[in-house]
Amino acid sequence: MSPQRRTALVSIVAACVLIAVKLVAGIATGSLGLLSEAAHSGTDLIAALLTFVAVGVAAQPADRGHAYGHGKAEHLAALAEAAILVLASLAIAWQALLRLFGQAHGQVDPRWYALLVVVFVMVVDAIRATVSYRAGERYSSPALQANALHFASDFAGSTAVLLGLLAARAGYQWADSAAALFVAGLVLLAAGRLMRLNVDVLMDRVPPEAQEAALAAIASLEPRVELRRLRMRQAAGRQFADVVIGVPPGAAVGQGHAAADAVEEAVHRALPLSDVVVHVEPQQAEPALRERVLAAAQRVPRVREIHNLTVLRVGPKTEVSLHLKLPGELPLEEAHAVATEVEREIIEAVPEVDEVQTHLEPLAEAGEGRSVQEEAVDRELVEQIVRETTGSPPRELRFLNTDRGLLAYLTLGLDASTSLAEAHTRASEIEERIRRERPDIADVIVHTEP
Repeated sequence: MSPQRRTALVSIVAACVLIAVKLVAGIATGSLGLLSEAAHSGTDLIAALLTFVAVGVAAQPADRGHAYGHGKAEHLAALAEAAILVLASLAIAWQALLRLFGQAHGQVDPRWYALLVVVFVMVVDAIRATVSYRAGERYSSPALQANALHFASDFAGSTAVLLGLLAARAGYQWADSAAALFVAGLVLLAAGRLMRLNVDVLMDRVPPEAQEAALAAIASLEPRVELRRLRMRQAAGRQFADVVIGVPPGAAVGQGHAAADAVEEAVHRALPLSDVVVHVEPQQAEPALRERVLAAAQRVPRVREIHNLTVLRVGPKTEVSLHLKLPGELPLEEAHAVATEVEREIIEAVPEVDEVQTHLEPLAEAGEGRSVQEEAVDRELVEQIVRETTGSPPRELRFLNTDRGLLAYLTLGLDASTSLAEAHTRASEIEERIRRERPDIADVIVHTEP
């Protein structure tokens, strides 16, 4: 028997003992707090049984019908446990409220042995929570960790019941119902947390910490690799990563395999229990990439013409800039919406592209490109030109060094009612002033938006 199942079996035995002790003491004293704790322990018994079965199922190796193993059995068990806890807590809360508001009658007789039973229960709960927590951490078991959380909430609930019995012994009969209501609240909180955590796993939500660790590990590789896609999921504390990387089209098979091995080893170092699959694809030449970008942009309605399409490699990222021609009478707000749709369509259709910059022009005018030698950039001068033309600074301003020379990217914010023709006039004025003041800038790409 595995250590995880032995831990679950100990929890089953402990839950049976606690249910019997709490029921006997609760019936004898008429304490709703003790009876609610007995119901709470009943859910723990069911939870421990589910964990015992689930850990055994999860330990089975992958097979033809379960290629990723059986780890999610633990999360199904934890989710079922949470549902049971919700039902039990609602029943406890209802009965406690009836007593508090005088709709149900019940006299508590807090004998000395009831207090002794609660102290005994608290000791057992503390031991169970500690054992389950340590085992859950050691074996990365969500089901055992869930049990530890519940046993800890049992300890807090037992503390409240003890205080309620002491208050009832002093003459405050309502304190027992208040303690029962507190126990119900603890159970609901624990159940809500359990449901959220395990639904995330069952729905294959990306584990953010694991994904960040994998991305950092791949980014640290030398020589660098082109990461095209990273998909991650988790089950039973184990991470699964599907990685797609790009290698030069002329690379030999051995080179591609070596790159895949390097990625797999890096992710394993960051996530020791991970299962990593690396798929290698040839990097596309720039002409083919341009064609795919152009085809994606032309699928957007109302796009009439595209020119000056440039593909730039900026470190590990691929950026695309293009001039987009639309009807001159189109309001700027509508023109910007078309440009945004073009950018979204390109990024969705061509995953290799990380960012798209569009320059809007009315259909009647043609674009112009220049190529000059690169020099230092006076950012303050460019910002001053934009302020003098539009009355406000640019929303974005950045520069890129390329083979063509120095490129300036500007984003201007204009009134939504401005026509596209007027917006283009302002953008052109800014372009000309920048080129006149700083002829060392090869090209100025101005993006206008409302």
